[in-house]
Amino acid sequence: MPVTTSDARHASIAGVWLRVVLVFAMTLPMLILYAISTLGPLLGHDLHFEPALLGYLVMSSFGLAAILSLWAGIFVDRIGSRYALIALFFTIASAFALMASAENFYGLVAAAAVCGIAQALANPVTNLLIAQQVPPEKRAQVVGLKQSGVQVAALFAGLALPSIAIQYGWRVAVGMIVPAAILFGITAPFVTPKIHARTGKSFIFLPPNSLLLRLMGIQFCVGISLSAFVTFLPTFATQQCMPLSLAGTLIAVFGVMGIISRMVLTPMGAKLEDESLLLLVLIAIAACAVMATMQAGPENLWWLWVGAAGMGLTAVGTNAIAMSMLIRDPAFGPVSAASGLVSAAFFGGFALGPPLYGALSNYSIGFPLGWSMQVSSLLLACALSLVLASARRRKVQAPTC
Repeated sequence: MPVTTSDARHASIAGVWLRVVLVFAMTLPMLILYAISTLGPLLGHDLHFEPALLGYLVMSSFGLAAILSLWAGIFVDRIGSRYALIALFFTIASAFALMASAENFYGLVAAAAVCGIAQALANPVTNLLIAQQVPPEKRAQVVGLKQSGVQVAALFAGLALPSIAIQYGWRVAVGMIVPAAILFGITAPFVTPKIHARTGKSFIFLPPNSLLLRLMGIQFCVGISLSAFVTFLPTFATQQCMPLSLAGTLIAVFGVMGIISRMVLTPMGAKLEDESLLLLVLIAIAACAVMATMQAGPENLWWLWVGAAGMGLTAVGTNAIAMSMLIRDPAFGPVSAASGLVSAAFFGGFALGPPLYGALSNYSIGFPLGWSMQVSSLLLACALSLVLASARRRKVQAPTC
C-alpha cells in the first residue's frame, strides 16, 4: 500500500513530538538538582536551614533513584513504555507540588525523594522508546538529543528560575513545573506503542556482566564529581565575591555547554570503534576543568567560567555516550536493564558527591579538599575507562567457536 503525503506528514509530526517528549522526560526529573542549586540561598533563608544541608537534598533524591534504578529497567520492561512514561511525568508533578508547598527542610527532603522515582525511570523508558521507534542509523543522534534534556534543565534553572523566584517567590517558580509535567503525562500515549509484549521477567536483581560493571564504575565516579560541582558552584562563586544573580548564570553556561556536548559528541562516539577512549579523553579534560575552578578568587573570577564551560563540555557528555554504548552494543546486556544499572551507578555517585564535598570542606579553608575529591574521582574514572577499553578490545579479538 503506497504511503500518501498525509501519512508521511503525520509520521514526521509524530517523530518530532516523540523527540520533544524524550527531551522533557530527561529535563523534568533532573530539574530538581538545578533548582536546589540555583534557589538554594532563597530556600535556606525562607525555611531556616544552613546552606550545607543542600547536599542532603540532592542525596535524598539521587540516593532513592540509585536504589530504584537497580530494578527500574525490569519494571519498565514489565509494564511497557506507555505506562512507565505516564508514571514518570505524574511523579514529577507530585514532587514539585510537594516542593512548592513545603513548610520546612523535611518537606523539601520528601519532595526531592519523590522526584528520585522519576529519575530512576527516565533512562530506561526513554532508551526503550528509542529502541522501539527510532531506526538504528538515527539512534545515536536521538540519544544525544534526549540526553541534552538534562542540560536544558540546567539552562532553565540558571536563567529563568532565579528571576521568577525573586519577583514572585520560589514557590511559584517550582510550582509552575506541575502543569507542564501533567501536560506531558496526558500526551504520553500519543508517542508510545499501543501494544507492549511483556517480558515476564521477575523483579530479582540480576548482577551486571564484567563490561557493564566497568561502565558503571566510570559513571559512579563521574557522578560524584559532577553533582558536587553543580550543587556547590554558585555557593563557591558567591564566596569569591561574585553577585548571586551572576553566580546563577554559571549553571546556565554549564547547561549550554552540556547541550552542545551531548548533541555533538554522542553521534561522534557512535562512529568510533570503541567509545571508551573518548570517555577517557573527556574525563581527563573534566579533571582539568575542576582544577581550573580551584584557581578562582575575587581577583580572577574568570576561572569560574572556564570551569563551568569545561565541565559542561566534557563530563556531561559522558553519560550520553554511555547510554549510546548500551543501545549499540548488546555485550552490555538488555537495553532497559543495563540502562537501569548504569543509571543506578550514576545516581549513586550523584547522591554521594554533595554531602562528601560538604564534609571534606569542613576540614579545610577555601574548600581545597572538596575540590581535590572531585579531581581524584575523575582520575579514577580515567583509569576505569582504560580498563574498559582493554576489556572490549580483548572481547573483540577473542576467537569464536
